Parts: sequence; structure tokens; C-alpha cells
Amino acid sequence: MTRLPLAYPGGVCLTKDRLPPSLGTVRAGAATAFLRLPSMSSSPVVIVTGAGSGVGRATALKFSAEGWRVVLVGRRAEALATTRGAAPAADHERLIAKPCDLGQAAAVNAMVTDVVRQLGRIDVVVNAAGTNIPQRSLADLSHGDYAAVMDANINGVLYLVQAVLPTMRKAGAGTIVNIGSEAGLQASPKAGAAYVVSKFGLTGLTQTINAEERPNGVRATCIFPGDIDTELLNRRPTPPGTEARARMMQPEDIAACVWFVATLPARTTVEEILVRPTRPAGA
Repeated sequence: MTRLPLAYPGGVCLTKDRLPPSLGTVRAGAATAFLRLPSMSSSPVVIVTGAGSGVGRATALKFSAEGWRVVLVGRRAEALATTRGAAPAADHERLIAKPCDLGQAAAVNAMVTDVVRQLGRIDVVVNAAGTNIPQRSLADLSHGDYAAVMDANINGVLYLVQAVLPTMRKAGAGTIVNIGSEAGLQASPKAGAAYVVSKFGLTGLTQTINAEERPNGVRATCIFPGDIDTELLNRRPTPPGTEARARMMQPEDIAACVWFVATLPARTTVEEILVRPTRPAGA
């Protein structure tokens, strides 16, 4: 059994009242309380999409460092391998790569079936996969680019949610965290039409999960970040420079938000989080 201090460095301090049932039990000594994680075969499971870069990678590494089994999902096997390699060697066993095209419902269903067969449970899903295109204005947007953005940003999320819900309903618990965008609250030319439509759709899907699945013990959160310094910025018509990126949030900042909502007691649902840089570029 792994014994970890309840006060996580730079993270959430867990107490008996805050400890999710899936994380194990608390043992209090004379001076120190410890979190006792279950063995590898019964430790909690999180599926992270977009795990090959950015927020997905940071989230996967965060959960792995906390002792969870992490399913790395993305289209590029080599990117998932890089994420796995970024973790300490002792954590590699907990990081399981599952390359998958989330825009294909059959592929998503097969991946989830394989995860349940191999790991036996799904406690948390983090939908961090997403994309955008350079030609994003209404004047320039092609139907093909629009369809590609919708597949990555909303269709794949729907397919994965529908695939994992039977397992979560059977368990009577589950957390789904959707990485949206401030563009899912307010449209802007910077984001572009397809991205805005997809992120507004993600807002609605998150609300629908909570409206329909609360009686089954399933909860959902949509996180609305402002600018994050990730590879996605390179797809802007004019990518921001070094000085602008330095003021943006880092992927680890959003991963910390995901960890927070995922480890709250099952009785609590954080439905939405809006998070922005403290000193945005141009301020």
C-alpha cells in the first residue's frame, strides 16, 4: 500500500471529510495523517483525452503522481509515449496509452470497453482534447475545417461520455471534467466560429450531464480557461510572441483545477470554473 501525506505539495489538502471513497482510507497517527492508496489493481482510474500535449498531458501527469491509474488517450501514439516518458520511471506502470480517434464513435466504444476489461473501473474522465484552425473567421471557414473542429471538440466528448456512463451508473459514482474555454461563454473573433460553436456545445453538454445523471451519482464540471501557453496557440492566424505567452496560464494551472474538482467529496459538484491569467497580455 502506498502511504502519502494528506497535504499534497502545491495541491489539495485531503481530510476524512474530503476523501473520495475510491481513494482508500485515512489512518491518523499521533502527529500525522496519511492517505493509504489501494494496491495498483484497485486504485482509481482516470481517462484523459488530449493526453499527448498541453492540459491533457499536465493533467495525466498530475493524477499519475497522486497514485491513480491513468489512461492516456489521443490520436498520436508517439505523443502519448512522450507523456509517459515525462513521468518518473516508477509511475510508468500506471500510465496506459490508448491511441484513439475520438471522432469515430465505434473507436471510442472499443477503447472504453478495453479499459473496463483491463482496469475494471472508470472513476473520472477528463475531456481535454481539442483543436482549432488558422482559417477560422466566418469569411474563411471551410465546411471541412468546421467538421474537423466539431469532431475533436464536441462530437468526441459526446461519444466518450455516452460510452463511460453505463460503467459510472453501475458504480453509482463518476466525475466528468470537460475542458472548455472562455469562448464557450462569450464569442470572440480570436477564437473563430467553429471553436466558439464547439465550446458553447460543451457548456450545454456539461449542463445536460448534471441535469440527467445526478440521480445516478454522476457529476460534471466545465472549466472555462482563458489563454494558456500550449501548442494550440501555434494554430492562430498570428501566433502570440514570447512576451505574451509569458503572461498566460500554464497547463499545470488547469490540471490543478481538474484535480480539485475530481477529489471533492461525491456530495459536491462544481458545475463551472472560469479561470483567466492574472495579468493578461496587453493589460
